[in-house]
Amino acid sequence: PSEVRGYPGNGDALILLHGFPTSSYDWSKVWDVLSQRFTRVILLDFLGFGFSAKPKGHKYSIVEQADIVQSLSDYLDIVGKKVHIISHDYGVSVAQELLARYESGAEGHLNIKSICFSNGGLFPETHHPRLLQKLLKDDNLLSPILTRLSNYFVFKSGLREVFGVHTQPSRERFWDMWVALRQNDGHLALASLLRYIEERWENRVRWTGVLKETRVPLHLIYGPADPVNPHPSFVQRFKSVVSESAVTVLPAHVSHYPHLEDPWGFLHAYFTFVNSF
Repeated sequence: PSEVRGYPGNGDALILLHGFPTSSYDWSKVWDVLSQRFTRVILLDFLGFGFSAKPKGHKYSIVEQADIVQSLSDYLDIVGKKVHIISHDYGVSVAQELLARYESGAEGHLNIKSICFSNGGLFPETHHPRLLQKLLKDDNLLSPILTRLSNYFVFKSGLREVFGVHTQPSRERFWDMWVALRQNDGHLALASLLRYIEERWENRVRWTGVLKETRVPLHLIYGPADPVNPHPSFVQRFKSVVSESAVTVLPAHVSHYPHLEDPWGFLHAYFTFVNSF
């Protein structure tokens, strides 16, 4: 885990939850500015991602990742203190599970003050996994072969598809993403990590239901060129579940990674939201 210390005076903490298949480095374009608003900005690489452990044969789950976030929060002494969350992709499901625990009063739950979602599969019915994700899932016979054959060029090609035409990462950032993925043979964990797609269906009632029931302020910052959570069906579904005023749609060229593709637009939308209550 990493922690960016902000300015004293605002006791609230912010937790950043990254997506698949990358790491907390995804937040690098926004974390310095966020640290000017929050006393503590906390980032972690989920188990199986980035520079975290990648135990062989492990059965990864969203529920376990939520447990880890809670344990880290306890270690950093922020359980019971007001916490804001920004989440993206895979991380939105972790945020939904944390919110469900907060609403049920589960032991060790975070005291969540707000959640901002970015492009991610909040609703399994509007989520469209990429072809490679479908092939890599651990119930696919080709999965063991594909994980071992995966290389930088396949990885880069797959990620390019979910960035906007005019907002592609630099060569250096693509390489950094790949190096983090390959750390501790992380490419071999992809099939097991992808079980989160099934978990979203299995927990659909719990995770969608809590979005309807909670009084915690929620917001969506959305890149509309996203092929994984396509426009307009994803936004329409979000508005029908949460509220008409809970969405910021960024310019049409922004795709699946708004915080990397349009960091200033992302920050402006987030501060407008978090300063509104």
